[in-house]
Amino acid sequence: MAKVLVVAAHPDDEVLGCGGTMARHMANGDAVQTIFLADGVNSRGENLEELQQRMEAANAAARIIGTLPPVFLQLPDNRLDSLDLLDIVQKLEEHVFRISPDIVYTHSATDLNIDHRITHQAVLTACRPQPGFSVRAIYGFEVLSSTHWASNEMVDSFRPVRFVDIGPFLERKLEALACYEKEMRTYPHARSMEAVRALAIYRGTTVGLEAAEAFSAIREIIS
Repeated sequence: MAKVLVVAAHPDDEVLGCGGTMARHMANGDAVQTIFLADGVNSRGENLEELQQRMEAANAAARIIGTLPPVFLQLPDNRLDSLDLLDIVQKLEEHVFRISPDIVYTHSATDLNIDHRITHQAVLTACRPQPGFSVRAIYGFEVLSSTHWASNEMVDSFRPVRFVDIGPFLERKLEALACYEKEMRTYPHARSMEAVRALAIYRGTTVGLEAAEAFSAIREIIS
């Protein structure tokens, strides 16, 4: 049994990025947990009721996928760049050491959203490959309306090399994503159910599968 940790900037990023892969891990008997750095709400001026609804949506999505209840660090939304990276890393490290994961999934460094990029950096720092450390692999996922909106002039583009077959789990991913109804948009917006399904089919067909999630390989340690 592998211990899997998903580190996402905001609730809904985890399902968008690797919801099908999380469900596949669960079907394989692995233990999966998610940590959210920011709440995804307070930058828009929503009240405590909106924050509670977002957290409830995250817990509902976790139940559908079958993972452990998520951890909420509740750092300032879309303002992670206002914090010292060390402060973010120390909060994250506490849970990384507690969970002691074998595999970590997180954001790509190429995303447009600043919280996504800082989350990526914080994960790499918290998961430094020291002797005896548990983490053997770190993979970067893509998030519609962030990964694909970034400029190639700002950062390198997302280049996946790992494709996970989620054909049997695509409907569960979409069911979990429906928990975040308020965050979804109508087609042809990139953050629509139709777009999520289309991306899974596209990623699948590029490697001869019905549906897949694609990842960059940030680090893999073979021993």
